[in-house]
Amino acid sequence: MKKKILALVTVILVALVLCASSCFYSVKENEYACVVRFSKIIDVQDTAGLHVKVPFIDSVRYFPKTILIYDIAPSEVLTKDKKSMTVDSYVLWKINDPLTFYKTLGTKSEAEGRLDVITYNALKNTLSTIDQQEIINQQSGAQRNAIYSDIADLVTQSIESYGISVVDVKIKRLDLPSDNEQAVYTRMISERNQMAASYIAEGEEEASKIHNEVDRTVNIMISDAQLSAERTIAEGEAEYMKILASAYDSPQKQEFYNFTRALDALKASLKNGDKTVILGADSPLAQILNNKY
Repeated sequence: MKKKILALVTVILVALVLCASSCFYSVKENEYACVVRFSKIIDVQDTAGLHVKVPFIDSVRYFPKTILIYDIAPSEVLTKDKKSMTVDSYVLWKINDPLTFYKTLGTKSEAEGRLDVITYNALKNTLSTIDQQEIINQQSGAQRNAIYSDIADLVTQSIESYGISVVDVKIKRLDLPSDNEQAVYTRMISERNQMAASYIAEGEEEASKIHNEVDRTVNIMISDAQLSAERTIAEGEAEYMKILASAYDSPQKQEFYNFTRALDALKASLKNGDKTVILGADSPLAQILNNKY
């Protein structure tokens, strides 16, 4: 009898311990705890600590409170000019309303499936308004952020009824499909070569203008210098003739001038060892040489 009583007491104590342990549940800082009774949520706790529930009847479902990341598989989209591109993106999302989340989706995998479809549609609708060339040549971070913001807004509008919100949508890579990648690269190289040729032509045209302007300026300067030199020479010759005219203003002086000039001419003709001079009989020099004066 004692053994039976002891066994009964032990069973009762075990049952009490199990009952007591099932009356409590704990909640962490980074999670929601939803108390479920007969497949219906009767309480939601987001305060960390120990909480009470009805044992053996109530169960607890936990959902993350933190921001989650979902990496979307690469997929193809069409741009505004009907060019195909492969987009690789990810979504940052979080659960705002665990009660609505449990009722509409229930699991994280189901939420990611909905995010996959909705985000792809948002990417497709947004990128279909932009030409491929604009996407490839996009340099400004502000332009990319504007695209991300538009996509995030579209996703948020479609997903908020599920008790979740989208923090951000980012495109990791935006590539060309392999079948037309080389064609696009070839076209881009051709366009860059055309731009380079255009810049070179503009530079050569500008250089030609500068050279022509310099040549014109130099020619004008040379012409002005030659004109000034000729004017100075003419003025010097005029002055020289004026001086000569004033120096030989009598017949005797003119005769002496002509005589010295004739001597200078004779001296010039006897250069380089040539001692032969042919003069006319009436030449003043011949008469001087023949002692006729």
